[in-house]
Amino acid sequence: MNKSNIKIIVFGAGISGLSTAFWLNKKGYSVTVLESKRRVGGAMETEKANDYLIDYGSNSGLLTTPLISQLAEEVGLKEELIFADESAEKRYILKNSQLHALPTAPKAFLKTKLFSGKAKLRLLKEPFISRSGDGYFQSIAEFVERRLGKEFLEYAIDPFVSGVFAGDPYKLSVGSAFPKLYRLEEKYGGIFKGVIFGARERKKRNEESKQSAKMFSFKNGMQSFPQAIYEKLKDKVKLNAIVEEVTKTETGYNVVYSEQDVRQEIEGDIILSTVPSYEAANIFNKIDHSTQSSFNEIYYPPVLNLYLSFKKENIGKELDGFGFLIPSKEKRTFLGAIWSSTIFPGRCGDNYASFTIFIGGARNPHLFEMDKNDLINKVVSEFNQVMNVKGEPEFVKTKLWEKAIPQYNLGYVTLENKFKDFEKNNPGIFLSGNFIGGISVGDCVKNSEVNLNRINKYIEEKFINKFSVK
Repeated sequence: MNKSNIKIIVFGAGISGLSTAFWLNKKGYSVTVLESKRRVGGAMETEKANDYLIDYGSNSGLLTTPLISQLAEEVGLKEELIFADESAEKRYILKNSQLHALPTAPKAFLKTKLFSGKAKLRLLKEPFISRSGDGYFQSIAEFVERRLGKEFLEYAIDPFVSGVFAGDPYKLSVGSAFPKLYRLEEKYGGIFKGVIFGARERKKRNEESKQSAKMFSFKNGMQSFPQAIYEKLKDKVKLNAIVEEVTKTETGYNVVYSEQDVRQEIEGDIILSTVPSYEAANIFNKIDHSTQSSFNEIYYPPVLNLYLSFKKENIGKELDGFGFLIPSKEKRTFLGAIWSSTIFPGRCGDNYASFTIFIGGARNPHLFEMDKNDLINKVVSEFNQVMNVKGEPEFVKTKLWEKAIPQYNLGYVTLENKFKDFEKNNPGIFLSGNFIGGISVGDCVKNSEVNLNRINKYIEEKFINKFSVK
């Protein structure tokens, strides 16, 4: 079988599409990547402005799989890979207008004022609580309150969900959005038991838990990662290529796309789609109209990233952590803030500190009905109060993601099954991206190997006898 005769078209040049395209190209397949934007990276977007290095999307990743280091090395980024400062391990939660470090050790947990004595005693019941049944139709809020109590939900999980998904804990499915957490209950009977025994399994798989994995970025920001992959694939990636429709042919698929308003067509044996679900809805409408509503059902809430910088001398709070998250109960206008210049070096000048603040999400989409300047002024005022900052910011930048992070809400498993049926009904089309299999950088890179294996298996089954080695 001559692999170069097999044409694979990848939709989307985010980290999911590019990393899979890299592995496919390395295997010798003919790969073409179509990206609608002028740049690669998807949710990884980095800008250099004056002395500032700003990550508007993914600010960092967790080294949960060795594939990340392997891919970084193969695209020439090994020397650019940097890890978070040790101080960034500390994370704060806002409670009653005060920042409390989230305890990560038993002694710290006993001393913390973040949780009441009653809440601490409540955790002792967790190992004795029975399994709950179908977690795919159970919210993360229901799951946590049942196993760990309401206070732990309000001051640990609620802000955590906002920080990761910009989501609503009462709507996100525990089985779909947090499958590893749900699996602890299903397999081991509880969270505490699962943490102990699950660590042994991860060690065998050479994986790190998200709690213990190193946080990483790159000297020139997160967009360096997809950009470096793009440089290796450059002649195989078409930018400003907007996919309009897909139709079936006798041997595979015909893709119509516009490149600078010029209609183009390309035929392929296999399609890997890594674009957001709402884009997939339009692209695949002609070949499978019935799945369009399923693609459109996934909710992507709006999120505004507000980047601020202040002189260090004007900041009253010690910058000794990753940042802070805000529980819903605190009734603030923003979800939390990352202390960007504390985590990684080279993010701003030595006498300044920079921060990334997150606004909106599934909890507060209505905020964008406000005047933008009024909203920013209100957030800056609240942030200054929490961080004991004097004066106005020295530097301000914003980026609105109108459709930010896909929400794995209750009933998502039903949609997932429909996507699987879509693939069965349209052999040779594979769906991926962050609305399938996880939203993090680590999940997307790990899924690139899953995509590769799935496509390889399909090729072996269908094409092994079609082509002969010349």
